[in-house]
Parts: sequence; C-alpha cells; structure tokens
Amino acid sequence: MKRLPLSTALLLAAVSPFGYLPSATAQDMPVGVGDPTRSQPGGRLDRVEVISRQQSDTDLRRRSQVAKQIYGREELDKYGDGNVADVLKRLPGVSVQGGAPRMRGLGAGYTLILINGDPAPPGFALDQLSPSQVERIEVTKGPTADQSAQAVAGAINIILKEAPRVSQRDLRISVGYNTERPTPSGTFTFGEKIGALSLSLPVSLFEWRGLNAFVNTRDMPGTDSLPSQAIQRGDQLFWGHGFNAGPRLNWRLSDDETLSLQSFLQKGYWNNRVQYRNEVLTGQPSLDDDAETHGIWQNVRGNLQWVNHFSSSQRMELKGGAQASKGTFTSQTYRLGAAQRHVAGDTQDKSLTQAGKYTQLLNDQHSLTVGWDLEWRRRDERREVTENGLPQLPEFEGQPFSARIERQAWFAQDEWEISKQWSGNFGLRAERIASHSRGAAVPIDNTSRVVTPLMHLTYKLDPQSRDLIRASLTRSYKAPELNALMARPALNGLFADPGKPNTELSPDREGNPALKPELATGLDVSFEKYLAGGGLISVGMFHRNVNNLIRNVSTLETVPWAGVPRWVSRPSNFSKAQTSGLELEVKGRAGELIPALFDPKLALNLRGALSFYRSKVEALPGPDNRLDGQQPWSGNFGFDHRFADKPLTVGASLVFTPGYATRQTASQWLDQSRSRTLDVFGQWVFSRTASLRLSANNLAPLDTQSQTLLSSGYGSTSLRRTRTNFGVAMEFKL
Repeated sequence: MKRLPLSTALLLAAVSPFGYLPSATAQDMPVGVGDPTRSQPGGRLDRVEVISRQQSDTDLRRRSQVAKQIYGREELDKYGDGNVADVLKRLPGVSVQGGAPRMRGLGAGYTLILINGDPAPPGFALDQLSPSQVERIEVTKGPTADQSAQAVAGAINIILKEAPRVSQRDLRISVGYNTERPTPSGTFTFGEKIGALSLSLPVSLFEWRGLNAFVNTRDMPGTDSLPSQAIQRGDQLFWGHGFNAGPRLNWRLSDDETLSLQSFLQKGYWNNRVQYRNEVLTGQPSLDDDAETHGIWQNVRGNLQWVNHFSSSQRMELKGGAQASKGTFTSQTYRLGAAQRHVAGDTQDKSLTQAGKYTQLLNDQHSLTVGWDLEWRRRDERREVTENGLPQLPEFEGQPFSARIERQAWFAQDEWEISKQWSGNFGLRAERIASHSRGAAVPIDNTSRVVTPLMHLTYKLDPQSRDLIRASLTRSYKAPELNALMARPALNGLFADPGKPNTELSPDREGNPALKPELATGLDVSFEKYLAGGGLISVGMFHRNVNNLIRNVSTLETVPWAGVPRWVSRPSNFSKAQTSGLELEVKGRAGELIPALFDPKLALNLRGALSFYRSKVEALPGPDNRLDGQQPWSGNFGFDHRFADKPLTVGASLVFTPGYATRQTASQWLDQSRSRTLDVFGQWVFSRTASLRLSANNLAPLDTQSQTLLSSGYGSTSLRRTRTNFGVAMEFKL
C-alpha cells in the first residue's frame, strides 16, 4: 500500500483535531487507498465522501495530554455575553474581580492569561473583547514547558478565530440596559478565501453604562489626629465606548509551509463620576470628594508566524511580535462645589517578542520539542497632581518614571506515548528575568533566574480512555508587574497634605524595584470519568508551596516627600505560603446523570462544580492567615433546556461564594461578605441563519460588603449595591 502524500497527510492532520474532514472526489484519493476505479468497469469515477463527526469540547479535553478544560462556541454563545470576562465568571474554578480572571481563588497575577498561547500584553482588557472573536477557551491547571511558566494557579488560553476556509459573513447586533438608557453594540465578521490566501476581519463596536450605589463607613483618626466617625453614601455612574478589531491572514506558501499574520487593535474611552452625601457623626473625619474622571486606553498587537514541515516527522515554527499599549486619564475632584485636586497622567507599555521551536517525532512514541522565548518590555509613566492649583509633590510631579524587563527562556519538552495506558509530557524550562527601574534617586537593577521542571502523566484505566487518572508535578512562578517596580510615590487622597500625618487605613503608596519573583512548587492529581452520552465527572486535588510571597505591607516611615512620618504601603517579598484544594465537576445530560428522575431523551443539560480551598501564610498567626482573596469554597451550578416542540432554548447559571476573613498583616484584617451571581438566557432560533437571544446577568443582585479592621479598634466598611444587566441580541449568518 502506498503512503499518503505529505500534503494530504498535513491537511488531514491540520483539520482532524477540529473534527472537519473535507469531501473528497475519487481523483483526490491516492491509488491503493480506497481507489474506486478498481471496482468500476471503464474507470467511471463515483463521488466518495469522508464524513467525520465534529469533536465536542469534552472529546478534546479527554484526548489532551495534560489536565485541561475546553469551552467552545456553545459555551461562548449561550448567554449572549458582550465580553469574554462575563463568560469566564461562569467557568468552574474561575472567578472575575475588576475584569481580571482568577483561578482557584488566587488573584494578583497568579493566573496566566494567554492569547493564542502567548502571554497577553499589558493593558489587554478581557471585559472589552467580544466572544464572537474567540474560537475557544482552554483552562489548564499547570504550565507546560512550551508556554510561559508564570501560572501558579493555572492558565487561561484565549484562542482567537482563525481565518476561515470558506466565505464568512456574520453579524451580531445587541442592546443592553443597566441604567438610564440602552447601550448598543455590534460585531461583524468578514472572511474570504482567495486561492492560497485566507483572510478574516472581525470588528466589534461596543458601549457600556452602569450605576453602582455604595455606603462607606469610617471609624479612624481624623484630620486633627483625633478619633472620628462618618458615613458617606454615594452613587458611581460609569460609561464609555470603544472598538476592537482582529485582522488575520493565512498564506499557504506550499503544501508544507504556511505564513500567518494575526493582529489585534483595541481602543476605548471611559468615564467615571462619583457623588457623595456625607454624614459626620463625631470628630473631624477626612472624607472622599466628589470626582469626575475620564480616560482613553489603546492596545495594538501584531504577530507573524512561519511554520514549515520539513518532513512528516519534522516541524519548525518561528514567530515574532510587537505590542504597544497606552492610556491617559484626567481626574478632577470637587469639595463643596469648588475644584480641589486635579490629576493627569499617562502610561505607555511597549514590548517585542521573538520565539521559535523545533519538533521531531521519534519512533512513533516521542514528540521532542526544543525552543526559546525572548521578550523585551518597557513601561513609562508620567503623572501630575495639583491641589488648589499647586503641585502636590514638586520634586516628583511631571517627572518620568520607567521600568524595563528583559526575559529570555529556553525549553525542552517530550510528549511520550509510554504504552497503551500511559502517556506523559515532560519538560524543562529555564528563564532569566532582568528588571531595571529608574525615576527614584538611584536606578535599581534586579536579575533573577528561574528553572522550572514540569511533569504531566496520564493513565488510562480502560482502552477507550473513558476513565483517566492525571497527575502533574510542576514548578511555576509569578514575576512582579512593571507598575509594582515603579518607585514613584502617590499620596493617599484622604490625607493629601504632605505636611500632616495619615493613618494606617489610608497609607501612601510606592513601588518596590527590588521585588523578586514568587516561586511555586505544585502537585495536581485528578480522576476524570467520561460518560457514554458525552457527560463527565471529575475529582481533583492540588497543592502549592509558594516562596517569596509578594504582599502589600504598610509601615510608618520617615519619607522624603513629607515633613512628618507617613504610613506607606508597598509590595514586598513577605513570606512563604501553602495552598491546597479539592475541585469537583459534573456535567452532562440529565437523563444520563440522574436516570431515575429524568427521561434519557429529555434535552436537559446539567452542570455543577464545587471547590474547596485552604491556604496559610507562614509569617502571620492564624486563624484566617489565608492568601489574599482566596475564598474557603465556591459553587457553580447551571442548566440549559431545549424544547422539543419549539426552537427555544432556556438556561440559567448560579455562582456563589461565602463570606470570609483574611488576616493581611499582624494588625490588619479584611472581612468579605458572601457574593452571588445569577444569569439567565433564552434563545429562539428562527432559521439556520437567524436567531434571537434574551439574557439577564446578575439577576436579583446581592449587596456585597468589605470591612477592614485594625487591632487598635479602628476600621472602615464599604457596602456596594449593583444592578442587573439586561440584553437583547440578534444574530445573522449572511
């Protein structure tokens, strides 16, 4: 039997992971492989079609060599979300705070965000990225050597849509409502294939408007350093608009060689207005002023990738990228109707990346990959603050501050099919991180090296891979953000006079150029059972040991920018820490999961996840000496039902987190109330090309409260009330 030509093999390899196999005529079939002319007198050719069922998200997850959750178009489109952040908040083990996703309850950079496998650029806003531009989302619990090891909690990989193989014209128009007036948005995707070229241009226009109400209560020293108490009731109106586009171009240079260009452009205008109603109970409290803030953000990214298959067992990939992000803002505060403080600032982030990897197949069991990642990144910041028209800190106002990071990484990885039951992914990644910060009295340089061995094992309990045991032993790290390295001080707004003292609850802020990366050693073990009807049951455990833990610490200091000692909060390598957890996940058809209660033919899908977390910071005594923001447990439950007699699908999702306390320092605690998010949707399908979707996010919102307490008895409380977001969307395939 003759072997398939390399071009045919590569084409099948490229499309089969996504479940698509093209129709093939007999002329396209190689002789000796299903040759129809052998049984047709006279050589008459009949049409032969190769049909393959598209692999589901569950199938892709089951076939992965590492523990991974995969969410495709069904999950992305289900609730008609206007941005990717709203999709992420419903995924098991993922929460979203301030537009930033966190895994396993860990924030502050512990979760790595990837765009097509590369770290997301600074300033990239997931809450302004339309799900219609995303092909799928992959959530991995541990890093692999060929991707960045900055994933202590795990990684979320946003895979953007590729240029289509056929013509594409998709339009989505939606209207949302939160307060005052409706906000429109829309996405149009144009795709075309011209010979060896495939191109795509998705463009999204969006607008937002929302209102939060809050009550701030303070019991702390006032402007005269004597005890004071006050209540501030306020309303925060926020609104804005923007657009993003993701032009993509694929060029097949030959059967073995491709060139791809993928870019992303994002720009938006945002506004924020806060107005207070004050009630002074005792003393002379320091209060927040009314404020109006306006700003612009912009993000431009371009990546070029070249792939060449030298043979059926050799593959080379080279890619390079350039990114530029910038933001400007202006803020004006008012006291008793008169202008008080004016703040104007701008930041710029620029980066260049270059990477490559070579893959060699060895004796049908090993896939060996070696490669490198290079990155150069710089952040420049300028800010001016005036009080009543006078510079607040004359020696710093308007002065440029900058920080620079250079990163080099080398890695080797072996994907090994050990036997019919065992498979493994073994890797080693070495990274060098050099940072340079200037803008303080003396520029500071800092260099660190991180070596991260990574091992992932999968054991198949049955030949069909229905029952799997996965285990991972990894080393990961969290590098300091560039803004944490900036040594520029910022006075607290409640105590903006540098000639007077502030309080521990209202410290000034300053970066720390001497920060070192956090290092984590992790163990993950899970059992996955895949049901015959497409459902799954998963039970997993994890543990992390963290060294050089970074935490903001407030201390009373004599500082050069004030004439009296001031409390200053700055990040520092605070301590060691440990965190562990248990994660449960179930999803599938109701008739398969609970056959005693539901008809197997009922089109009702159920899903649920329950996670338990524990952590301990060694430098702090218990109880509640947990890692920042890590809840003790969280639950995620949902369903969707498709009616048999009408083209209607409805569903709901509930995410719940209990209240908990965190000991931040030896003398300070943070108490966080419970939170709940309920989302519902309904979709009516008119035809294969048109549908209507109704949704309500944060239905029946729950007030949330956070409270900061000091051992001295002082404290502050913030109560926040949010509103429901309603949405209507029409989707067309033109």
